[in-house]
Amino acid sequence: MSTNNIQVEIYTDGACSGNPGPGGYGVILKYRDTIKELSAGYQRTTNNRMELMAVIKGLEALKAACRVSLFSDSKYIVDAINKGWLAKWQQNQWTKSDRSRVKNIDLWKIVASLQDKHDITWNWVKGHAENEFNNRCDVLAVNASKNALALEDVGYQE
Repeated sequence: MSTNNIQVEIYTDGACSGNPGPGGYGVILKYRDTIKELSAGYQRTTNNRMELMAVIKGLEALKAACRVSLFSDSKYIVDAINKGWLAKWQQNQWTKSDRSRVKNIDLWKIVASLQDKHDITWNWVKGHAENEFNNRCDVLAVNASKNALALEDVGYQE
């Protein structure tokens, strides 16, 4: 991985009305004084899939390899990276230590490939607390989940 000196902050959140149910993600990319917001809604999905999709869409929006401080209120994602679970899942052909199959493999594979392109510091933030960017991502995600023209989450399986 070869990154330049561009330092970007990415804030992410996912929302789902029912789990499964209609869902959405919200992302804020912050570079110096420039802020870009991304969001989209899905007809039927899960909260964890929307949390992962937010991370994916945020990282995919970067045009070059960057140093990234990524902020998520999802322990599922931050712990999977910081505690080495993702690497172990990959080594074990997407099987967890209890021999059950990892959920959302399609999205985890994308996260793993994007992670290799950037120098990412994964940070957990408490949801619905004092972080203005996380709170804004929540608003984006919830509003997107209410979108009548929502997308189909093609990887979602009941």
